[in-house]
Amino acid sequence: MFDPALFKLPGMRRAATILGLLAIVEGICIVFQAYYLSVAIVGLWHLHSLASISQPMLWFALAWVGRQLLVVIKNRVMYPLVEQTTGDLRRKVMQKLYRLGPSYVAKTGTGNVVTTALEGIDKVQTYLMLVVIKVIDMMVIPWIILIYIAWLRWREALFLLAIFPLIILFMIILGYAAQAKADKQYVGYQRMSNHFVDTLRGLPTLKQLGLSKRYADNVYQVSEGYRKQTMAVIKIAMLSTFALDFFTTLSIAVVAVFLGFGLINGTITLLPALVILVLSPDYFLPLRTFANDYHATLNGKNAFADVQKMLALPVPTERQQLGTQPVQWQSDSTLSLHDVDFKYDDDQLALKHINIDVHGYQRIGIIGASGSGKSTLINLLGGFLTPVADQGKIQVNGQTVSHLSQDAWQQSFFYIPQNPYLFHATLAENIAFYQPDASRQAIERAAENAGLTAWIATLPAGLDTAIGEGSRGVSGGQAQRIALARAFLDDSRRVLLFDEPTAHLDIETEAELKTTILPVLDNHLVFFATHRLHWINQMDYVLVMDHGEIVEQGTPTELAAHDGAYVRLRDEMVGAI
Repeated sequence: MFDPALFKLPGMRRAATILGLLAIVEGICIVFQAYYLSVAIVGLWHLHSLASISQPMLWFALAWVGRQLLVVIKNRVMYPLVEQTTGDLRRKVMQKLYRLGPSYVAKTGTGNVVTTALEGIDKVQTYLMLVVIKVIDMMVIPWIILIYIAWLRWREALFLLAIFPLIILFMIILGYAAQAKADKQYVGYQRMSNHFVDTLRGLPTLKQLGLSKRYADNVYQVSEGYRKQTMAVIKIAMLSTFALDFFTTLSIAVVAVFLGFGLINGTITLLPALVILVLSPDYFLPLRTFANDYHATLNGKNAFADVQKMLALPVPTERQQLGTQPVQWQSDSTLSLHDVDFKYDDDQLALKHINIDVHGYQRIGIIGASGSGKSTLINLLGGFLTPVADQGKIQVNGQTVSHLSQDAWQQSFFYIPQNPYLFHATLAENIAFYQPDASRQAIERAAENAGLTAWIATLPAGLDTAIGEGSRGVSGGQAQRIALARAFLDDSRRVLLFDEPTAHLDIETEAELKTTILPVLDNHLVFFATHRLHWINQMDYVLVMDHGEIVEQGTPTELAAHDGAYVRLRDEMVGAI
C-alpha cells in the first residue's frame, strides 16, 4: 500500500516530520484520555461523589478535544501539500505527454492516457491524503501507548508487542493477494476505458457498417470482466477486514483475561488494569484504520506508480541545438538526413537508412503502400519521433542536430494530419490556434483564403460560432480548411507537413480542397504524404517508400522514365481504381 517514492515528493519529508510530531502529541493525548477516564470510572466504582470526579472528567474532555483537534490539524497540514503535489504532478504529466508526442498516445491507448492523466491524478490525491497520515500514525502512536503500558505492567506490554508484528505479517500476506487482484482490476479498468473511448470515437463508422451492436457487446463483456475483477478485490478486502477484527478483538480479550487473573491474584490494582484495558483498542486502532483504507487506496497506489513510470520515460534532450528562436526557412535553407534509422520499442527498424537532401521551397511528395512508413517519416521530420541514437546524421542549415525535436524547428512548421483536431472553442479561436493574438481582420482574411467565407456566412454567429466536440459538427473538408486557415494566418512558418490530408475525403470534396491547398504550397518547404496520384504532378520531388525504406527518389518525370518502384506503385494504384 505504501510506496517509498512518496517521500521523494517535494515537501513530503517536511510534512512527515510535522505529522510525526503531531502523532506524538496525539499519542500522549490518548494516554491522558485513557488515564483520566479510568480515574473517573474507578472513583465511581468506589462510590465517590460526582464533584470529586469532575476534575478527571475535565482532563478527559480536554484530552479528547485535543485528540480531535490534532486530527483536524493533520488534515490541514496535508491538504495544501497534497493539492500542490497533485497539481504539480498533473502539470508534469501533461508536459510529459506533449514531449512524448502522439506516438506515445497511439502506443499506450487513449483510454490509458485519460485514466493516467485525469482520473489517475485524482486517485493519487485520495491516496496521498489517506495513506501518509495513517502510516505515520501507525509508526508512532502504538509505540507511545506500548511504552506507557510497559511502565504499568510489562507482561501485557510484551504480549501486545509480540502480537503486533504477527498481525502485520498476516496483513502483508493478504496484502500481496489483494495487490495482485487490484493490479488485474486496474488493468481491466484501463482496458475498459480504451474500448469505451475507441467505441465513442468510431461510433459513426460503426453505425454505418452495422457493427455498433457487436462493439456494444464487446464493451459489455469488458465491463463485466472489470466487475468480476472488482468483486474479487472486494472479497479479499472483506476477508482481511474480518481477519483483522478477529485478531485484534481476540488480542484485547487475552489482555483482559490476563488483567482479570492479575486482579484476582492481587498483582495489579483496578486503576492500572482499567487503563491498560482502555488503551488496548487504541493500540490497534492505527493499524485497523490503515488496513480499512488499504483496499480503497490500491488503485491510487497503482495510479501513482503509472504516473511515476510515465514521468521516468526518456524524452529527447538537447532541444535547443538550433537556438531558441524559430528557424526562418528561406530559399537557400537546407535540410538533410543521412543514414537515419528509427524503431519503436521492438527491435525491428520502422525506418531504415533514410537519406534526404532538400533545400529552399521544394515540394516533396511521399508515396507508398499502406504500412510503408509514410506517416512515420512525417512524424520523424516533425520531431514527434526520435531516431536511433548515434546512427546517421541530421543537419538543418548545415548545423548537425541529434534529432528534430528541436524547439526552434517545431516552431517553424505546420503539421496538417488526416484528421485535424478542432478544439472546443469558437471558429475564430480554432483558426488562431498558432497565433492567439491575431487580429480579427487577419483571421477573416485567413478564413477567406482557405475558402471558408461562404460556410461562415451560414453559421448563426459567424466566426464566433462554437465548434469542436460537444458543439457544432464540422465536416472533414471544413476541418481541413480550418487547418489551412491556420497556415494562412501565420506566414512566418515556412515548412508544411501534410500527412494524407485528403485520404478520408470523397473525390469532389478533395478536388475543391485542392484548389485551396495549392496556393498554400507556394514559397514553402512541403512534405506531402499521400496515396492519391493526382498530387504527384504538383510535387517537385518524390520519395517512394516500401517497408520503412526510401526505395526510389527523384522528380516525377525522372521516376516515370524508367520501370522502377514508382511505376509499379502507380500501376497498382491505377489498377485498383
